[in-house]
Amino acid sequence: MDTLANLRAFVTAAETGSFSEAARRAGVAPSVIAKRVDQLEWRIRAPLFTRTTRKLTLTDVGERYLPVLRQLVAQLEDTLNGMSRATGALEGHIRVKVPTTLGVLCLGPMLNGFLREQPLVSLEVVLADRSVNPVEEGFDLALGARPESYGGVQDHPMAPVTRRLVASPAYLARAGVPQAVSDLSSHDCLVFSTSGVHWELQGRQGLVGVDVRTRLRSNDGLALLEAAQAGLGIALLADYLAVPGLRTGLLQEVLPETRPPDLWLKAMVPAARNDLPRIRALVQWLSDQLAQLALGEGFLWAAHPANDRAGRATGAAGAAASAILPG
Repeated sequence: MDTLANLRAFVTAAETGSFSEAARRAGVAPSVIAKRVDQLEWRIRAPLFTRTTRKLTLTDVGERYLPVLRQLVAQLEDTLNGMSRATGALEGHIRVKVPTTLGVLCLGPMLNGFLREQPLVSLEVVLADRSVNPVEEGFDLALGARPESYGGVQDHPMAPVTRRLVASPAYLARAGVPQAVSDLSSHDCLVFSTSGVHWELQGRQGLVGVDVRTRLRSNDGLALLEAAQAGLGIALLADYLAVPGLRTGLLQEVLPETRPPDLWLKAMVPAARNDLPRIRALVQWLSDQLAQLALGEGFLWAAHPANDRAGRATGAAGAAASAILPG
């Protein structure tokens, strides 16, 4: 019995929810994956999946041990890869979670640059605008700006992200300009899904909270940017999205003396993966690349020539971003 192959089959089937998809990734027939899982279940004398004709569902045993087995498989493969090619060069696979908008506008080119520098490393990049526990969801590195921290995970702060309230001049002419934080409750607001409808802003009187009325809710920052520029309401946007529109006049800042608290973009790495050379190298690479940018200064990432949608949203020229973005 090939224990590693059986463990790998279980982990892939659990992550994909399908023997067929697990088989496609492994390049074998679905019956092979099913047989490997059967062998593993026979070995431990317990079922790992509840099977129906439509889907696989983890049993309590399978759910409890999936994070442990996922890390074990990754560590065994790292060891075997290192033994087979002990060249001293970085090598192996890295599974990365990145925020959707930042991934499209900025982090994608940085990750591509890392791959060019490290030809023996491969990446799987998953775009998701939610907080992720990398241990539970099988990521070697998860990038995000949410404040959550997790047990068994090392946080690596990378760059501050400043934000502000913005709206189009047309919307403010139609609906009026808010004079106080409390006024926001009577305005149409464009809400980032994971931030929710309770906005907190820092002003001269300290931190003030307000529950806002949602006109549009989205997990995509570019969708909120486009809606704000179209005059649909007030949005709370990161400066890297808002500043290009402010410079071109498509947007106007709302309550400029009142700002949301800054967020910090950070890399979250499982403690068991933190000392792997390729993981350390990727964290350092991203830190160095981000140090060349200023997330709080609103560089025209959205005008990068590779991002047509963002270019349409900001209406800005691409030359400024090309000068600061890694190719």
